[in-house]
Amino acid sequence: MHQAIQPVPPSMVPSSRPAPTSRNTAATTLRTLALRTLLPGFGGLEPPAWALRLVREGLGGFALFGYNIADSGQVARLTEALRDARPDAVIAIDEEGGDVTRLCYASGSPYPGNAALGIVDDPDLTRRIYRQIGADVAAVGVTLNMAPTVDVNSVDENPAIGTRSFGADPQRVAAHAAAAVSGLQGAGVAACAKHFPGHGATTQDSHVDLPVVDASEELLWRRELPPFIAAISAGAKAVMTAHIRVPALTGVLPATFSPDALIRLLRKELGFGGAIVSDGLEMRAASGDIGIPEAAVRALIAGNDLLCFGGEIGKGGDAEAVIEATAAAIVAAVQAGRLSAERLEEAAARASLLGGPVHAGRTGGPAEADSELPLAVARAAVRLEGSLPSSIGLLVRLDTPPSVAVGEVPWGLTPFLSGVECLAVDRPYDPAALLARAGDGAIVVFGRDIHRHAWARSLVEELCRRRPGVVLVEMGWPGRWRPAGATAYIASFGASRANSRAVADLLTAAAAGRD
Repeated sequence: MHQAIQPVPPSMVPSSRPAPTSRNTAATTLRTLALRTLLPGFGGLEPPAWALRLVREGLGGFALFGYNIADSGQVARLTEALRDARPDAVIAIDEEGGDVTRLCYASGSPYPGNAALGIVDDPDLTRRIYRQIGADVAAVGVTLNMAPTVDVNSVDENPAIGTRSFGADPQRVAAHAAAAVSGLQGAGVAACAKHFPGHGATTQDSHVDLPVVDASEELLWRRELPPFIAAISAGAKAVMTAHIRVPALTGVLPATFSPDALIRLLRKELGFGGAIVSDGLEMRAASGDIGIPEAAVRALIAGNDLLCFGGEIGKGGDAEAVIEATAAAIVAAVQAGRLSAERLEEAAARASLLGGPVHAGRTGGPAEADSELPLAVARAAVRLEGSLPSSIGLLVRLDTPPSVAVGEVPWGLTPFLSGVECLAVDRPYDPAALLARAGDGAIVVFGRDIHRHAWARSLVEELCRRRPGVVLVEMGWPGRWRPAGATAYIASFGASRANSRAVADLLTAAAAGRD
């Protein structure tokens, strides 16, 4: 059993507070300070001239996305160019392992994700996996990994978190949150625990709506906050905000704009002294009605230090204009008295702590890569209910839409089950046609979060009703729903390359008569 997590006294917080500043903004222009708080994206495989210019002028740095990445050598050259422009630039990435990957966006992550690590429930394995992830991103010049996700996924229908979570038990999530932070930062990369104060109890995605968590502060302390307390105790250098509304804490505001959430709760009561990083400000829940420049001002006033403009800004051709407009809005807010120069200076100082030499914080020497470990953990995570068939006649892939955070990353069983026909289905489909194509072999249906999509549930239920020999493979978050009459139900707790290979190996072993 995991012990209860207690709040961290401010006196025991790791020394990640910014160095004292002179509070003299005459030495550094307001524009430079404003730029230092910004972490946007850019399109392409190398930094455009305007991106390098802005870094030299003080821009905090850049976040890298799947469209910025071809291979490790190219990424290393990209980050080197940014660091040549200014050595302490922040270079960030969302490399969670599992379903959310940027380095392996074209092929899928080789690591099992948090849900698989949580179900195996060995924090030392979690630390070792995250140490290898940290080594991967450090090797290409990344200074800040926007991971781990430490939300407690208490709602099966959650469309934003799911397998990104270590589980539904706060103490289990807390133990793995601390292990993940230790692993990443032991490899010399700053960790960023997200999404504060907890995105796990929502049924909406903040990319498209403003989710509401209707919980008292007492419930937050019992359910949402233990993993953040554990991450802070482990020395996490950054915490990312959530664009969610918790009426008992934030009132009508999203947490990203709430001083009660960020200053009173996170800074004072939890004693966090590192950098507060906003989730992507282009998300509907943050800037949908007010625009990114105004969202940035409100975020700084509330206590954020480093402001992300997620991947959608980088895809377009207007990223430079958005950055300039945002910096100008921040300067104007200081000049109008809405935002104090001291608050801006403090934010810029904290943001700067996330750049600099990649390996400066590494402990215990270089990470020892264990190429067998990720697949071994993924195999240990697989859960089987029922019995498996000796032959497969048809694979049916249910293409339910991924979340924006996951994106269009390759996934599924097909690469690992050669010689078996696979039909991809993304809408209601005639079950009789599938049965005819399967012949005498079993039908293996696989998908992600099938229980959240009525058409997918209905198709599986009808297949199971019409004949025996249907195997359902849930590669998303396994809910309580089970189709009546299924021969077997397999939960992989993720759809990464490692998770997919683990399930395929199980099916192959059954066909070969092996246990």
